[in-house]
Amino acid sequence: MNDLRSTIDALWESGELDAAAIEEAIALLDRGEIRIAEPGPDGWVVNEWAKKAILLYFRLRKVEPLDVGGMRYLDKIPLKQVDPSAGVRVVPPGVARYGSFLSEGVVLMPGYVNIGAWVGPRTMVDTWATVGSCAQIGADVHLAGGVGIGGVLEPPRLPR
Repeated sequence: MNDLRSTIDALWESGELDAAAIEEAIALLDRGEIRIAEPGPDGWVVNEWAKKAILLYFRLRKVEPLDVGGMRYLDKIPLKQVDPSAGVRVVPPGVARYGSFLSEGVVLMPGYVNIGAWVGPRTMVDTWATVGSCAQIGADVHLAGGVGIGGVLEPPRLPR
């Protein structure tokens, strides 16, 4: 993991893109193997390198059409493909972007979970609730209908 972190930091500083390293970091986020922020012994630890990977991913990806249930979208980030064995329920038209993580027992009603977000076990993202980019939601939470949890992707900026 330290090699990937070093690679992402180096890409960030150079402004270059290495698709394999960036895709690997986003896949780790998508599987919940890394988080943008996590509890540590002395409080929360922010993994800035993972945030940088997301911003590099936006640079790497091109806008392309996404056809979903008869609707057409134009976006850079694909939708999350939830494995039925994950114990997650996604009610149409609930949307989670690739690079977000939904823990076991999550119920995503017709709401939205953005890239980098982590949603804890047995949490409900109720109708029209939004979990912003890189937001971290705990276990056993009920995000009431229409609630918006802001994203925390910025302030990292690419060097000029």
